[in-house]
This record gives sequence, structure tokens and C-alpha cells, in this order.
Amino acid sequence: MKVKIHTLFQYLLDTTETDPEAFIGFSLAGSPKLGDFLDDLDPEMSLDWNLKSFRGLPSLRQRVIDQAGLAKICTADDVLVTAGAAEANYLAFMQLVDAGDEIVTETPGWPQIEVLAKASGATVKLVERNEAAGWALPLDQLEQLVTEKTRLIFLTNPNNPTGKLLSEEELLRIAQIADKVGAWLIVDEVYAGLEWTTDRAPSIAGLYERGITTGSVSKALGLQGLRTGWLICRDKNMVMDAIILRENSSEIMNVLGEVIAEIALRPERLSQALAKARGESIATLEYLDAYISAEPKLSWHRPEAGLIGMARLAEGIDSDIFAKRLLAEPYKTFLLPGSAYGLSNHIRLGVGGGASAKLEVGLTRMSKLLAKWDT
Repeated sequence: MKVKIHTLFQYLLDTTETDPEAFIGFSLAGSPKLGDFLDDLDPEMSLDWNLKSFRGLPSLRQRVIDQAGLAKICTADDVLVTAGAAEANYLAFMQLVDAGDEIVTETPGWPQIEVLAKASGATVKLVERNEAAGWALPLDQLEQLVTEKTRLIFLTNPNNPTGKLLSEEELLRIAQIADKVGAWLIVDEVYAGLEWTTDRAPSIAGLYERGITTGSVSKALGLQGLRTGWLICRDKNMVMDAIILRENSSEIMNVLGEVIAEIALRPERLSQALAKARGESIATLEYLDAYISAEPKLSWHRPEAGLIGMARLAEGIDSDIFAKRLLAEPYKTFLLPGSAYGLSNHIRLGVGGGASAKLEVGLTRMSKLLAKWDT
């Protein structure tokens, strides 16, 4: 299987050495320090994994079930700890999809599954989110694309990158559409817990027997460096297949990362961390929303959840050209062009990263470039 690089990853590779002074579009909350966890770490803890569960630390897996609101439906054995949500998505895809199968996914959306599908010889069908309707997912269109050949439906909730939420009613309908043809349904929830307009939606693993919930501590908790995520599924065979594949790939079993993740997901710490992330992010979101409203060459549908959203550039401004000019002297400001998601007239904006992102500096510099664009 030959995997071709996606536009998003290519842009990140191309700009790694640029050393920007400001960032517009940080996609994760401010990161804690190791010292924040030292009081809860045992200095005598062994870093060996012998005699530990291949599914991940049992205490962590129970925390994953609890934070997802699945304690009455799932057990810790329905969880596999992985190297972030990306590995969880990968393990599920590789065990479920063969050449000739059909995959239905969203656009804009997280591009990982589309990349894997094309590499494996599967057929990709894209459901186009409706920008005019605030990036809503058109369920009638999704239903039309699902056929007897559909093996997998992959979605993000909140949507990555628009921040649009799927409600419980919508998730139940999607599950019904999948069930009619026996398709699996993966919902990536990396931004769950950062909802701005409503409560967190229920996890698909609790709504559908072939539903797979993936997530991590990376985004809402800012713990990307732990590389700790999970897969939740009530199908025992599917979870075991994922364990077997992981054993022959990453064999992750990151004992230190899992211990810290378990601490981070303890109810009191989790509620405090999410409250802090919400407080900082909603204040920044208000600032960013006001900025866009006052900027004549930008518009957007404000995200309902998560830390990122897609803003439309004025007609005639190409996002690739704009992003590269903004990254160069004298602006030295990083943002991700919408072309990374198939949207050449958009840019990704975000409210994560805390003070280190220097968002206000970046927005000031972006306004200067937008003002000069026609000259």
C-alpha cells in the first residue's frame, strides 16, 4: 500500500523550518507542564510494561469510558489505548476496509481516512458540508451516497476543521443509515468537551453496535506530546483485531504517557482543565469573532465547538499564496491555508495555544497584508 502525502501534511513539512513569530490557528489548548503532574507521580514507578494489559492501563481505560459518558453502556475492555486518535483511526480502518470497498466521509474534514482509502484501493465518496448553512452535514446527501458496498462512514464531531456539531438526533439517523447496509461508523471526537453552544453529543460507541469512537488527550487538554489516545467499540472482535495490528506496528504501550493521561482524566482534574480551556478559548473566540466582523476581506461561521474554524477570504485571494506571504518577512505569521481541506478560498483560524501563540500580533500583521493585497 503506497500512501501519498496529503496537502495538509505537505504544507506542515514545507514550513517546519520557518520559525514564525506568531500563530493564527493553534489547534490545541495551552499545554500543561510536566511539573503539574509530579505530585501525583510515583518516583518508584517502573517504566517496564511487563504484566500490564495489552489494551492499555485498566485505570486509564476506565477514565476514557467515564469521560465519554459511556459507563452504563461500555466497559474498560471496550477500550484500546493508542498513540493518539490518529492511530486509533488507522487501526480501525486497516482492519475493516479492503480494496474495492466504499468509504463515505465528509469534506471539509480530517483527511486521514481519505488518504488511507485511496492507498488501499477503496472508493471514496465525499459528503460536502454546506457552508451557507453553517457547515451543516447534509444527511440526505450522505444517505444517497451509502450503498451495499459501503464498508465505513468516517466523521468528526465536533467537525474538524469547521467546529460544527452533530446532535444526538443526527448521530442516531447516521447510525440508522449505516445499519441498513451493515457499515461501520467511526466518529473522531478529539475536540469533544469544548462545546460553546450546547452540551457534548453522545459518543457513537454507545449509540450503535458497529460504532467506533476515537479520541485523545491532545486537543482539549493540550497533551499532544503524550501521544495517548483511544478507540472505543463494543464489538469484541473488532477491538481484538486492532490490538493484533497494533502489536505488529507501533506496539505503543507508553506507560509514562498513559499514567499521566490517567491523572489528567481524573474527574476533578479533568473538570478543572476543561473549565480553564473553555474560559481561555471562549474569550479568545469572542476576540477573533469581533476581528473577523470588522475585517472586510474575511467572513466565517463561528465554530460551535473546538478550537478552530474556517474563514472565507475575499474573492480572488488564493489561500496558498496568502498563507506563504504571511509566513514570510515582514509578517512571519503562520496559518494553515484552506487548500489543506480542499478549500482554496479559505484559511483556518484558531483560538488555541494560549499566550504563546501571540494571536493578537498575528491578526494585526494579517490585517496589514490584507490591506495591501490589491496593491
